[in-house]
Amino acid sequence: MNRRALLLALSASLALGGCLRPDFRTDQLDATGTGSIGARYTLSAGDRLRVIVFGQDNLSNIYAVDGGGRIAMPLIGVVAIGGQTTGQAARTIEGKLAAGYVREPHVTVEVDAYRPFYILGEVTTSGQYPYVSGMTVETAVAIAAGFGPRAARDYAVLTREGKGQGLGPTGEPGRDRLVSGIVPMTYPVRPGDTIVVKERFF
Repeated sequence: MNRRALLLALSASLALGGCLRPDFRTDQLDATGTGSIGARYTLSAGDRLRVIVFGQDNLSNIYAVDGGGRIAMPLIGVVAIGGQTTGQAARTIEGKLAAGYVREPHVTVEVDAYRPFYILGEVTTSGQYPYVSGMTVETAVAIAAGFGPRAARDYAVLTREGKGQGLGPTGEPGRDRLVSGIVPMTYPVRPGDTIVVKERFF
């Protein structure tokens, strides 16, 4: 998530977090997927990928996805894979390699490290942290060294990218947008999420 998206996430979080005992509001977040990360996980900036090109050791390596959703590989240069699954990214790389570089290329792509998550607000050490598989909001608070002294401890505001739910500048569908919700501490966290722990009002 880039700096602009993080600021938008914080603004949305502040707007959502002003009630004393808020009702949990997770519908939009649930629509983005809250289960375990699997084959449908889509790649974005901050992910680190292990790309294996069989029979081509000079191309097989670990590549970081940049802010534009691209990786840079030897021979074929920049490859746009943002928003794709690992399987789709493998096919994209195969297509570029097959265009005059490697005969019948066979590629696999795996996530070597997921993009980080962000935690802000009433925690001891706010900031960006590596994602841990299977984590919840409660886990994220623990990673940030626990609650601050004035923290609301029974809920947080979580913001993430909602795939294909927004509109582009000319009205075309399918653009990502940020979605936010008030969530319990047991709510699953996904790579790239921004969590804001609010201040309690009593």
